[in-house]
Amino acid sequence: MERTPGGLRGTGETVARTDVLIVGAGPVGLTAALELRRRGVACRVIDRLQAPVPHAKAVGIQPRTFELWDRAGVIDDALAAAVPMRGQLAYVNGVERGRIDLELPPDVPYTFAALPQYETERILTEHLERHGTHVERGTELVTFVQDGGGVWSTVLTASGATRDIRSRYLVGCDGAHSAVRKGLGLTFEGGALAEEYMLADVETDWKLPPGYSVRSTHLGDDGIPDDLLVCIPLPGRSRYRMSMLVPPGLSTAAGPPGRVAHGAQEGPRPELADIQAVVNRLAPEPAVVSEMRWSSVFRISHRIVDRYGEGRVFVAGDAAHIHPPTGAQGMNTGIQDAANLAWKLALATAGLNAPTLLESYDAERRPVGEEVVGRTVRHATGGGVQAGSDDPAHVMLREAQLLVGYRDGPLTGALSGVSGAPDSGDRAPDCGGLVGPLATYPVRLFDLLRRGPDHTLVLYGPDIAALDRFGGAVAEVSRRTHGRVPVVAVLGSGGRLDGNTRVPVWNDSRAEFRRMYRTEGPTGFLVRPDGYLSLRLGPDTVTELSTYLSRVLRT
Repeated sequence: MERTPGGLRGTGETVARTDVLIVGAGPVGLTAALELRRRGVACRVIDRLQAPVPHAKAVGIQPRTFELWDRAGVIDDALAAAVPMRGQLAYVNGVERGRIDLELPPDVPYTFAALPQYETERILTEHLERHGTHVERGTELVTFVQDGGGVWSTVLTASGATRDIRSRYLVGCDGAHSAVRKGLGLTFEGGALAEEYMLADVETDWKLPPGYSVRSTHLGDDGIPDDLLVCIPLPGRSRYRMSMLVPPGLSTAAGPPGRVAHGAQEGPRPELADIQAVVNRLAPEPAVVSEMRWSSVFRISHRIVDRYGEGRVFVAGDAAHIHPPTGAQGMNTGIQDAANLAWKLALATAGLNAPTLLESYDAERRPVGEEVVGRTVRHATGGGVQAGSDDPAHVMLREAQLLVGYRDGPLTGALSGVSGAPDSGDRAPDCGGLVGPLATYPVRLFDLLRRGPDHTLVLYGPDIAALDRFGGAVAEVSRRTHGRVPVVAVLGSGGRLDGNTRVPVWNDSRAEFRRMYRTEGPTGFLVRPDGYLSLRLGPDTVTELSTYLSRVLRT
C-alpha cells in the first residue's frame, strides 16, 4: 500500500503515473512541458481553466526568449506570428521628450517583438501536441504530498471526479495565486503598487510610426505624474494594448486579506468610452479608438518566494515572482525559469543527475528573479526603463535579457580571465559564417547547437592538428555521458577542411567565431542545454572538464 493525499491506495492500474506533473498551461508551464517532451520525458499538464484566456496579457518577447525557442524548434512559428518592436516614443504634457530605438549589436540573431500571450500559448501548445502531450483542461490541483520516491497529487477533473496522480516531480507554473506555492509553504513577500490600471486591446487611427510603443504622461503643478497612457503595438492593423490609470468609478477592492492583488480583477470592465477619454487627454495626436477586443482593471504587486522549490516540488514564473510589467520582463523570465529547470529534471528522471543538480535551479534562478523584481519596481515608480542609466547599449542588452548569467552559480567552472570574452556562466553568443566541407552556404553556430537537447562540446583550433589535441576531452565527455553529448569543431578561417576528421568540422570562414569568443590558440567550450557556457577550457584540461561533469552527472 502507498499513502496518497486521499488516504491509502494500492499500487494498481487505477493510479495515473508520470515523470513530471506540471500545474498551469500558460507560457511557462507549456515551455517546461515542451522542454521535457523533446528530451523524451513523460509529463502531464493540467490547468483549472476550461479554455485558454483569449486576452493579450503579456505581449513583449525578448531576444533571449527567441533564442530559447530557436533551440526548441519553435522559432519559425513564433517569428511568423509576432511583429517587430522598434522602439518607444515618450511624451510629457503633449510634447515629445524622447525617442528610444531598440537597437542591438549585429551579432544578436533576434530583436524585440510583440506577440499576444494567447498566440504564444497557441504556438507552444501545438508544438507540445506534436510530442503527444495534450493539456488537461478544467483540471485543478487540490492537494499534494511528497515522499522520497515522488509526489502524490490529488486533482479535480472537469467532470467533477477526483483523481490521484503519482509523479516523480511536480512543477507549479500556476501563477500569482499558485496552489503549488501555497501547498509547499513558501513565503511570498513583497508589496503592491497603489495605482490601478485599465487595460484594453483596441485599434486606433493615429499616424504614429508602426512598431513603436507610446508612453505619454501628464505632470501636475507639483511635477508629479498624475495621468498616464502606455500603448504597445500588437499584430494587426493599427492595433495596440493600451494601459492607463483607472478612473474612480471603475476602481476595485483589493480582495480579501492575504490574497495577492495582481493581474486582472473581477468587477466592472472598462468601456470603449473610458479608453477614448484617456486617449483624448494624452494621445500625442487626435485619435479614435475602436474594435475593442478585451478590457480589464489590473492591479500590480511585487513579490518573490523565499526558495524556488523543496524536495521534488518546484515553482516557476508568476508562481515564484511577480512584479510590474515595465520592460516586458515577467513572462520572459518565467520562460527562462522553465528552460533552466527542464534540462535538469530530464537528467534526474533518467537517473543521470548529480545529487545536487536540482538544487542549482534555486541557486541560479532566484537571484535573477530578485534582480528583475527590484529593477521593474524601480522603473515603474521612477520614470520607465531608461531611468537611472547613462548607457543605452547596456540597457538594451539588459532588457533583452542577454546579460542574464550564472558566473556565481554552483555549476560554473573556473573563469578563464580572458578579457572581454564570454566565460563560464555567460550566455553563449551566436556567430555566422561557418562553412562545412560539402555545403558551400554558411550556417550559424546556433544552427549547430540546436541539433541536440543536451550539452554540446564546441572545439576551436587554427588547424586540424590543433583540434586533434582535444582527443582526451572528447573521450572524457563521451565516456561520462555515454556518447550523449555531440561535438562540434570550428576550424580557423585559414584552415583547410579535408572531411576526414572524427567529429564534424566547420570552417570559421569570416573569423566571426574567433572574434566573438576571443580565441587565439586551441580552445574548447562546453555549452549547456539552455545555451550558457559551462566551461572555457584548453586542450590539456581534461581534469577540469571531469570535475565539472561531476557537478552535473551522477558518477
